[in-house]
Amino acid sequence: MMNIKKTFVTLLFLTPLFSFAEEADSTTTAGYISEDLIVYMHTGAGKNYRIQGTVNSGEKVELTGNSNNDYSEIITDKDRIGWIESKHVSTKPGMRYVIADLNEKLASFQSGKSDMTQQLNDATLEIDALKSERSDLQNSISALNMDLTQTKSQLKNQDTSIKKQWFFNGAIVLGVGLLFGLILPRLFSKRKSSMENWG
Repeated sequence: MMNIKKTFVTLLFLTPLFSFAEEADSTTTAGYISEDLIVYMHTGAGKNYRIQGTVNSGEKVELTGNSNNDYSEIITDKDRIGWIESKHVSTKPGMRYVIADLNEKLASFQSGKSDMTQQLNDATLEIDALKSERSDLQNSISALNMDLTQTKSQLKNQDTSIKKQWFFNGAIVLGVGLLFGLILPRLFSKRKSSMENWG
């Protein structure tokens, strides 16, 4: 009788250890507590098991995959293992996680929008600078064109002046040539005739 009691106690003691080893080997999946305010966690699959604590609504837990009597075994973020009613567990995140995820995405979007706005402002400033540079270049080109036109006009006037100067010089030379060609022979002929008259 004593041996039977010892065997029974030993089996009772070893059963949770085997169960724990089995649970450690099994893979877990992410689960979420439903939106009820507080869910009680029991030491076994049923209300008749001792309550060992609570889990908050929306809390993320790990599902071991073990279920019994409409209860599911979970592991909390503090590594507590317990059982809660399966109706309070879902593999889809609760509103708290959904809202947190949306807020994170919104923050990321706003950050990206801010970066894009900064890039757009930088591009606008660069375009304005290029437009200003282009305007300065066009003004420089216009000034150079005016200088070129004035230079061409001056060269044309100089060319006309040179031609006029050459014309006047030619006329003077022609006049002097005519003077020497027509008047001097007459002077010499008059001198000759007067010398002959004296002789």
